[in-house]
Amino acid sequence: MLKLAAGLIRMLFHDCFVEGCDASVLLDGNDTEKTAPINSNLIGYDVVDDAKQAVEAICPGVVSCSDILAYAARDSTVKLNGTGWTVQGRRRDGLFSCADAAENELPLPTFNVSQLIESFARRGLSKTQMVILSGSHTVGVGHCDKFIERLYNFSATHFTDPSINASYAQQLKKDCPQAIFNTTLEIFMDTITLGEFDANYYKVLSEHKGLFTSDQSLFDDRSTR
Repeated sequence: MLKLAAGLIRMLFHDCFVEGCDASVLLDGNDTEKTAPINSNLIGYDVVDDAKQAVEAICPGVVSCSDILAYAARDSTVKLNGTGWTVQGRRRDGLFSCADAAENELPLPTFNVSQLIESFARRGLSKTQMVILSGSHTVGVGHCDKFIERLYNFSATHFTDPSINASYAQQLKKDCPQAIFNTTLEIFMDTITLGEFDANYYKVLSEHKGLFTSDQSLFDDRSTR
């Protein structure tokens, strides 16, 4: 349940951040957002498809896929012991989807604070909203290839990123050896309470155990701490 619930939350973010919350990430076809490399690990498409089919059988043409995805992400948060919120409906589904838009607009795990602020500002989101939204990583996972550069040959002066807790870095190196690593291995971002939607993601950052550069930089930079 954890993997699917977290996947639906992530899918909603990836959908909303590109062309707005219009379910364009669900569209099939060549060069759609769904085919973008940055979306290659998204899961939960079948959940939205099944829900849409069930709803259409009762009230055809009324509830959009974008509404269903928003409801699914909200309910997933509650399932993981997070706080729910009121979801306003009546969204319209988008008819256009572009892989390049996803690649160019979604923030990367290698972003520093300045890049993150600029990326979120283009969506009309403040620094505070950015930090709050990043908290959803409390139920997130990362793959070795997304942070491997922090562990080995980080810079001319530091072999390993000095912002990583030393013992945590050693554990990550065991999970992701330099010579060859498992690209499908999933590392939990919140090492305190696995599978619960809580605030411990921020405590992890205070212990310098942020998995991605984009996570740890939120704590290390005074403007977002």
